[in-house]
Amino acid sequence: MIPRLLILSLAGLLALCGSGQAQPAPWQTPSDAEIRGILAERIDVQKRSVGMVVGVIDAKGRRIVSYGALNQGDPRPLDGNSEFEIGSITKIFTSLVLADMVKRGEVSLSDPVAKYLPPTVKMPSRNGKQITLLDLSTHASGLPEMPTNFKSKDPDNPYADYTVDQLYEFLGGYTLPRDPGEKFEYSNLGGGLLGHVLALRAGTDYETLVRRRITAKLGMTDTAITLTPSMAGRLATGHNAKLNPVKNWDLPTLAGAGALRSTANDLLIFLAAELGFKNSPLKDVMAEQTVLRRANITPAEPGAPELDIALGWILRKDAASTVIWHNGGTGGYRTFIGFNPATRTGVVVLSNTNPDAGAAAGDDIGFHILTGSKLAPPPKPHTEVALDQAAKQALTGRYQLRPNFVLTITLEDGQLFGQATGQQKFPVFAESPTQLFARIADIQMTFTLGPDGHAASLVLHQNGRDLPAARVP
Repeated sequence: MIPRLLILSLAGLLALCGSGQAQPAPWQTPSDAEIRGILAERIDVQKRSVGMVVGVIDAKGRRIVSYGALNQGDPRPLDGNSEFEIGSITKIFTSLVLADMVKRGEVSLSDPVAKYLPPTVKMPSRNGKQITLLDLSTHASGLPEMPTNFKSKDPDNPYADYTVDQLYEFLGGYTLPRDPGEKFEYSNLGGGLLGHVLALRAGTDYETLVRRRITAKLGMTDTAITLTPSMAGRLATGHNAKLNPVKNWDLPTLAGAGALRSTANDLLIFLAAELGFKNSPLKDVMAEQTVLRRANITPAEPGAPELDIALGWILRKDAASTVIWHNGGTGGYRTFIGFNPATRTGVVVLSNTNPDAGAAAGDDIGFHILTGSKLAPPPKPHTEVALDQAAKQALTGRYQLRPNFVLTITLEDGQLFGQATGQQKFPVFAESPTQLFARIADIQMTFTLGPDGHAASLVLHQNGRDLPAARVP
């Protein structure tokens, strides 16, 4: 997923990788009516989206189920041709371009990234090991989720002003915390850098590269970064967790991480090629992309489950099946794409709302359709209590969740706020003198007070996981 609140993207991803409560085989794919009922519950009852589109493809054909609206008060219905920002699903296209360039002999997976950057750019390395193209594609580069010099002037369109010069400046000054290839750390920076260097190698821009190598070959006419007038007229408006419209995102430098827009129908064309339902010039390249590259790789985040990673794709295995999948999200959208090679079933879930709540945004719907795993429960209700100024001040500070990734709690005009590295602030509220919760997302925090009465650490509770963080200067 690409940042929503960055603190949520990785945890939401990992929470879904290591678990899957599948129904006893054979699982029967839900009917259109059942899927529509799930979407109605998510939109009308849980208020987690304004509109959603689900696409399903199997041996019987393809079908589209939609519910909700393009925008609040817009009478036009959503359908398979409605455009959405697809966020980190873009990384699948970036890695497919990588696989294609490998097949053509233009690059090798073991090539150092530095080989394709200007000679003046210094890439970080560690113990004599350089970051390779494979490391970027499998999130094992040692680079952080986001560059530390990512300081957006517009938090509602955070990537728009991040420049190539800033990217190069960050790379030249960064020290890797571990050897490349050692551990998994989901990196939007890495995905964007991969798209950047592949475009440099091909002598073109990222959007043109994807069009020439993938979308034009598959007939995906509604997948692009730059919208045609027709596509713009079908663009579903993005919404935040309060169901208010938000800006669309622009990613000029890190486009390979999440800049593409697409439709359910176009993504079903993509899945048809993956599943062999249509003859495709990319058949062999797609097969190479899904080959397991890192088995049981340990995440850098403590306590997270081990992962199986292909080029761009994540593999989730249980007793009955293997699902090949990825999700995505921008400021106003959440998306999912996945397929089960054994059952030859693929699913796309597109939502024009980013509720910042991991699985409850739509990933769980995708896995449920593919394997019968349980749908995420609605967020638990929380009751706010009043704290005096001193009690609120005691919780403020910077809490380090990962290297170069900090959750900051501030107090402004009596209101507590949380803010993850490189992301916008969000209000938080007290349930007790040592417990906070967010209304925009399924997030809770439990603080431990030190002898001086000020919080010494916190535990972030999210998506069924508990992430400790010590207070730092």
